[in-house]
Amino acid sequence: MNITGKDGKVSEGGLNVTLTIRLLMHGKVCLCKGETVKKMREESGARINISEGSCPERIVTITGPTDAIFKAFSMIALKFEEDINASMTNSTVTSKPPVTLRLVVPASQCGSLIGKGGSKIKEIRETTGAQVQVAGDMLPNSTERAVTISGTPDAIIQCVKQICVVMLESPPKGATIPYRPKPASAPIIFAGGQVRADTILASAGNHTVLAQSCPFSPYLCGLPTRFQKFTC
Repeated sequence: MNITGKDGKVSEGGLNVTLTIRLLMHGKVCLCKGETVKKMREESGARINISEGSCPERIVTITGPTDAIFKAFSMIALKFEEDINASMTNSTVTSKPPVTLRLVVPASQCGSLIGKGGSKIKEIRETTGAQVQVAGDMLPNSTERAVTISGTPDAIIQCVKQICVVMLESPPKGATIPYRPKPASAPIIFAGGQVRADTILASAGNHTVLAQSCPFSPYLCGLPTRFQKFTC
């Protein structure tokens, strides 16, 4: 997450900055016609780019003024919630899982996000209602960590806003080596013969993350297997 702003301060009306926020999403990106992403770009005013390559993970980069970034996040979170509801239509499960997003943040900024004794992250959880978890380990071959946010779309947006303020007040130290997902060489098989869903998609060449015919698959939301779909 890179943040720049006038004088590096927060203005009285809110954040006065230009943001670049990176999201880590599971599955593979399916771009059938580009209509969904195009609509999000036009309506939010943010630049939305998706990393290329045949990987079970993709990096989605969202760049623009503060209002545009938060609008884009709102649209993504609401779309995720729609897909969760659609996945539960013919399900016997009654408890709806939360919307889940994963930010990619320089490890040097994670200490400020957590706060002394976990005070800052506790404050963010309590004031937004979102669940926030900072990964203990850095992502492979990088100096970045994943920050997982779960909750309602409104809670997620409020949480992202507070995280942006923290990141602005505590810029990254030193050079950041960005995380670049690697292609999956073979399916990951768990005990009992279960194969991880994203490697099934990778080996089958079935793209499912940002899709035009099925935009924002439940794979993005970290749903339990019973909610996941395997086709666009």
